[in-house]
Amino acid sequence: MAEKITKFSGSTMAFVLAAGIVLVWGITGPLFHYSETWQLVINTGTTIITFLMVFLIQRAQNKDSLVLHLKLNELIAATRGASNRLINAQDFSEEEIRTLHDFYCALAEMAKQDNDLGKTHSVEEAEDNHNEKLAAHSE
Repeated sequence: MAEKITKFSGSTMAFVLAAGIVLVWGITGPLFHYSETWQLVINTGTTIITFLMVFLIQRAQNKDSLVLHLKLNELIAATRGASNRLINAQDFSEEEIRTLHDFYCALAEMAKQDNDLGKTHSVEEAEDNHNEKLAAHSE
């Protein structure tokens, strides 16, 4: 149910429906003499919907994040020369993440000192890597 509501809430139809409700509420203002009850209706409705949407948005972000991590893990696992220790890096402690970040910052600094952007990641290296993958898959 949450997945269907999440999909609908991001649709054009949901926006049109929400805008329509606000428009009807605004038009009925003079009919209800802009009373406190009239204001309370929209305030209560929007508060409840906002409260529930926070959880739906968080659920969608958690799912997207997990899928992204799975895809990155697959790339790391399938790439020759990539460090498998980064698989499931999202589960690392903050201290472990800081340590790895410092390591990669140091590598970036060394690469800057080379003054040759093609030196470590050339087109030829990419072609060799691609050919090795093709050969591995044909075995």
